[in-house]
Amino acid sequence: MNRLVLVALGSNRGDSVAIVRDAIGALAQFARGEVRASHLWRTSPVDCPPGSPDFVNAVVAFEARDGLTCDELLDALKALERDYGRDAPVVRNAPRELDLDLLLFGLEIRDGARLRLPHPRAHLRRFVLAPAAEIAANVVWPRFERTIGELLAGLTDHDGATRID
Repeated sequence: MNRLVLVALGSNRGDSVAIVRDAIGALAQFARGEVRASHLWRTSPVDCPPGSPDFVNAVVAFEARDGLTCDELLDALKALERDYGRDAPVVRNAPRELDLDLLLFGLEIRDGARLRLPHPRAHLRRFVLAPAAEIAANVVWPRFERTIGELLAGLTDHDGATRID
């Protein structure tokens, strides 16, 4: 069974580079084997309040450890965000120390109020697809039956995304 997990990481509050690097290491607890991480990217804020600082983004890929469900992983990701100081936002998409988005969990498709898989907007976002393509360009995105590389090549937006390391 395909248990490949993709998680997007972002930060635009605090020492974002250090936070994202540290969080990448913390995700190893959910992996069976190696965690592959993209480079870090500096990206323009999308759908954020005016004056929001740029983000530092990355994507990691790993095989889910045995017995881990996507619901358990989502709970753990939310707890990790809180560990880094993220509170419930007063303003939607306000600056935050750590944002973790579960992009894919194997071939699972979910349409619940709490969890939607694959992530419902990731295929439209350069700040997700550019780092994801570094480590998983040939992974087929469920629902669209196109690879991450193909989805990235098809973007027409001009949102800034610059590799920083």
